[in-house]
Amino acid sequence: MPDTLILTHGAGSNRNAPLLVAADRAISALGIRVLRVNLSYREERPTGPPRPGDAARDRAGLREIVLKARSEHDGRVFLGGHSYGGRQASMLAAEEPELIEGLLLLSYPLHPPRKPEQLRTAHFPSLRTQALFIHGTRDPFGLAAELEAALKLIPAQTTLVLIESAGHDLKSADIGERIAIAFTRSVPRSDACP
Repeated sequence: MPDTLILTHGAGSNRNAPLLVAADRAISALGIRVLRVNLSYREERPTGPPRPGDAARDRAGLREIVLKARSEHDGRVFLGGHSYGGRQASMLAAEEPELIEGLLLLSYPLHPPRKPEQLRTAHFPSLRTQALFIHGTRDPFGLAAELEAALKLIPAQTTLVLIESAGHDLKSADIGERIAIAFTRSVPRSDACP
């Protein structure tokens, strides 16, 4: 069975965000099953950002999706997301280290724009799941140097791939292919992979 990558969206977006679609196409072409999913808050409300009380439910929803993927397929399961979705994925992995084999974090929102003192790293020391961070060098949610420093808090293996001149949306003509290449390089092949 092929490996599975579950991808979710950022705040205010949904499973059909252009970044997720591009990543899905490129990674699927490599024989990895990709599931683009909506977070629980998006299933309840078609528009708008998550509310403060949504995060725990969003993580619980992701957990259920991971468990369902595990029950339906024998391959490894990876979890990832853009911005808020990636943050929730990483927090879930910190809470349940054995749940998934790895993380793909696109534009991790290290802090709110122009508020570098409000770091979103409290769970990093508990993160024991390997993680691939793909980040734009012009991302207002965290400069490259800030993210590099924050990754030192994570005891698991981490890889940081910087996308030159990209912002938080990671807009780039070949972003899907770049994500796919970085993902396959950071994840050891298993016998389940084609």
